[in-house]
Amino acid sequence: MNIKKLSIKNFLMLIVAGLINAFGVTIFLYPVKLYDSGISGTSMLLAQITPEYMPLSLFLILLNVPLFIFGYRRLGLQFTLYSIFAVAVYSLGAWLITDVLPVDVSIASPLAGQDLLLCAIFGGLISGLGSGLTIRFGGAIDGIEVLAVIFAKRLGLTVGTFVMIYNAILYIICGIMLHSWILPLYSIVTYAAALKTVDFVVEGIDRAKAATIITSHADAVCEALAEHFRTGMTRIAAKGGYSGDDKTMIYFVMNRFQITRMKAIVQEIDPHAYIAISEIADVFRADIDWVKQKKAAACQASGDVLTAETVPTLDGADADEAALEQSAKSAPMLDKAVETAAAHDEVAANASVSVREDKSELENVPRPEAEI
Repeated sequence: MNIKKLSIKNFLMLIVAGLINAFGVTIFLYPVKLYDSGISGTSMLLAQITPEYMPLSLFLILLNVPLFIFGYRRLGLQFTLYSIFAVAVYSLGAWLITDVLPVDVSIASPLAGQDLLLCAIFGGLISGLGSGLTIRFGGAIDGIEVLAVIFAKRLGLTVGTFVMIYNAILYIICGIMLHSWILPLYSIVTYAAALKTVDFVVEGIDRAKAATIITSHADAVCEALAEHFRTGMTRIAAKGGYSGDDKTMIYFVMNRFQITRMKAIVQEIDPHAYIAISEIADVFRADIDWVKQKKAAACQASGDVLTAETVPTLDGADADEAALEQSAKSAPMLDKAVETAAAHDEVAANASVSVREDKSELENVPRPEAEI
C-alpha cells in the first residue's frame, strides 16, 4: 500500500474518537464496574481482577494490537494502521484519566455518581460515539470485529451473531465472578446504547429514502421530478406481472422531507402509479475523476480538442449532473473507438497466425491445425 493514501484528516479524527471512547469508558463505566462490549469489556474485567500495576490501558494494548496484526492479511494495511493508532490513543486517554489527571474514578463516576442507569446509558452513548467515528474514518477501536471477520465464517455464523455470542459469554463470566447479575444486566443496556449510537454515527441519523415508482407515464413523471427537485433519477424498463403491459420503473433518491411532495407530483400525473419507499443507509455520488477521464478519452477518440468547455469545472450538484450527461453523450463515440481498435487487433493477430502457418509449411514442421 502506498503510504500517501493514509489521510492526515483520518488520523486527527481517530485521535478525537479514541479520546471520546476513553472518556466514556473511564468516566462512566469503569468506576461503577459496568462493562463495555468486546475486547474493551474483557480488558476492563481483567484490569479489575488483576493487581493494580496492570491497568486498563495495558490490557487494551495487549489484547487489541495482536488481533489487528493477526487480521492484517484479511483487512489490509491501511485498516490495520488506523486501528492500532486508534487503540493507542484510546489506551493513552484511559491511562491519563485514571492515573494522571486529578480525577477520582475509583469508586464512582465523577459525573453520574453511582447511578447505574445513568452510567450505563451515557457510557454507552459516548463510547459508541467514539467507536462509530473510528469506523467512519477507516479503522476499528475494538479487536472483536477482527476476530469476528476471521472466525465467524468458519463457525457458520454471521459477524453480528459472533459478536453477540462473545458479549453474552463475557457478561455471564462477569456475573459469575462478581457473584451478582445486576452489573452484567446494566452492561447489556450499555451495549445496546453503544450499538445504536455506532449505527447513527456510521450510517447517519437522517437516512436517505429511495422511491421505486412504477408508471406508464415515465417521461412526464421524470420531467416533473427533475424540474422540482433538481436531481437525476434512473429509468428501468419493466412489464406488468399480471397485465403484461409495458411499464417503466423509476428509481429516485430523496430525503424524508421530500416524500410528501414526490407522491403528490407522481399521483397528479399518474393516479395509478405504484410507489414503494425504502430506507437507504448512504448515498455515494458519481466518481468525478472517472467522468473527466471518460470525457477526455471520448474527445481524443473523436478528434476534438480538450478545452475548458469540453471538461467544465465540476462544482456542485448541477455541475456533476452536467458532466455525467456530457459523459453519457460521448460514451458511444468512446465505445465505437474501442471496438475499432479491437477489430484492428484481431486482424493483426490473424495475419500473424497466417504468417506463422506459411513458414511452418515451408519448413515441413508437423503442427496441430490452427484455428483462424
